[in-house]
Amino acid sequence: MKKYFSILLFALLAAGSVTAQSLNEGPRPVDDIKKIGDKLIRETPFAYRLILPARNQRFNNLCFIDFGRAFGKGKPAVGYAYTQLTVQKDTLFTIEIAHNDDCRVWCNGRLVYEKNGNKDIAITRDERSMAMSDSFKIQLRKGNNDLLVKSSTSGKEWCVFLQPPSEHDAVINTPQVYPEIGLKNVKNVDASVASLSTWLICGPFEPGITTAHEPENDIRFGAMYPGLSEAVTWTIPKTEVLGDVIGAKAWGTTYQWNYHNGGVAWAMAQLSELTGETKYNRYANDFCDFQMMGMPFVDYQVNKLRAYNSANAMVIDSRLLDFTLAPSMPLIYRLRKEKDFKNEAIYKSYIDKMMEYARSGQIRSPGYTNYTRTTPEVYTVWVDDMFMGIPFLIQAGLYSSDPARRKLFFDDAASQVLDFTKHVYDKDARLFMHANYSNRPSVKLPYWSRANGWAIWAMTEVLMALPENHPKYKPILNLYREFANSLVRYQSPEGFWHNVITRNDSPVETSGTAIFTMAMARGVRMGWLDKKKFTPVVEKGWKAVASEIDDDGTVHKICVGTMCSEDENYYMNRPFYDDDTHGSFAVIFAGIEVQKMLDQQKK
Repeated sequence: MKKYFSILLFALLAAGSVTAQSLNEGPRPVDDIKKIGDKLIRETPFAYRLILPARNQRFNNLCFIDFGRAFGKGKPAVGYAYTQLTVQKDTLFTIEIAHNDDCRVWCNGRLVYEKNGNKDIAITRDERSMAMSDSFKIQLRKGNNDLLVKSSTSGKEWCVFLQPPSEHDAVINTPQVYPEIGLKNVKNVDASVASLSTWLICGPFEPGITTAHEPENDIRFGAMYPGLSEAVTWTIPKTEVLGDVIGAKAWGTTYQWNYHNGGVAWAMAQLSELTGETKYNRYANDFCDFQMMGMPFVDYQVNKLRAYNSANAMVIDSRLLDFTLAPSMPLIYRLRKEKDFKNEAIYKSYIDKMMEYARSGQIRSPGYTNYTRTTPEVYTVWVDDMFMGIPFLIQAGLYSSDPARRKLFFDDAASQVLDFTKHVYDKDARLFMHANYSNRPSVKLPYWSRANGWAIWAMTEVLMALPENHPKYKPILNLYREFANSLVRYQSPEGFWHNVITRNDSPVETSGTAIFTMAMARGVRMGWLDKKKFTPVVEKGWKAVASEIDDDGTVHKICVGTMCSEDENYYMNRPFYDDDTHGSFAVIFAGIEVQKMLDQQKK
């Protein structure tokens, strides 16, 4: 029996040795991820293409009528706008509205909204939505419903905004049914006109909201009305030409301003450091330059043309970490690593703004240090924000030349790791829930793979920078070790983790697997984790990830960006895509860390 156990032990050790040997002798992780980097270089244009704005046939988002761009500004006047709302059954519908000065709205000839006064437009920009200053209800009858807006200007701005109430990114099992909006069912309006605009406008007329001009009582096409200084007729608003991204897919593109594309650029900079190949760093710099140099154009589209949902609009005064701190990582990383480069002053100005935002701009949970959100409920704590904010705090500390300022950022990062944990770490499961509602703390959300990845990734960024004598270093290290050991329980025989970690009937997924592999490879390399236990876990994880990388750099099995929900089936049924950059940048980072781990073990 003793001899049997000796043979078995030898076999197990030999199997481990074969696993390590095969990973060392096969394709190097860095060679696999270079394929991804090369594809990104080949396929990312870093350019805008000119388009006509898309016409949404459903009234499910913000729309506006810019009378000022059509009729001019500078003197008092009145104008009208007309469209139709079409519903399949009688419906009571709420519309939010914001406007300058006086405004009236009629639905099917009945006055449904009126507000007078010399005032400016009041719109509050939230994380992913706009809040209007006023609202009204309309009773829509089955079929087509006429909507007529009358707007007055005192000579300054002249615009009316309309939208249904925002769902605040909530995942709704019975989605709201929205009316169809536009001109396609309007008698004597050709389809070519309807394809260009959802509204007809008429004006300008003599000022005075109480003066009933002819369009108010009789909408006639092919006829003239007595206007302010000349006869006028119905036309469409000024049609703008917008700059849009090129080749967008269901998941987006590689160069929109968001955290995962910023993550790709950050990864490419570090891939360049590992390989010595400058083309990868050039990609990172091109991403940063495109965003920074393009801000005046984006600002023009957002604030002059009112194209609030246009390409890269979230680079302008966003209130969400996904579009502020996280995509800024390659910018601050370049500032740390490179001096006296072109456009450096623009980088510094933007990063100074982001560092201030990190300190006082982003909302935090009352009584805690951790960042939080207003969507889908006020003070919802998302695990995602551990990655969206904490690594930037670490980079900000490393970037700061003043020791006191560096300590301030490091202390904030360390405190946030522990305070996030108080909200979203399930101590019984030893896993992270995707989010936690502060007003309903007992509600448990599912253990989504990539969200758990964001948590462990943030921990490693803090542990790599925080002095070991920092009072919060050991608590974070202990949390990291506990969590890493918990994750091992759920690794599939093939090396993957499932999209819902605790559900073996959930599909295996690449981005979460890559992040766990990366974070554990760091742990082995840095001495945070037991080498004998975790090296095989890392190797198996990398083999799984590498199996989803094609020779042309395509990466498979990546879960699309995901809101938070109490419904586990929501996560079970999320679509997967090839090359979604949520996965691309995670895989590049995983390859970098596994390669570093293997190189260290060879020494």
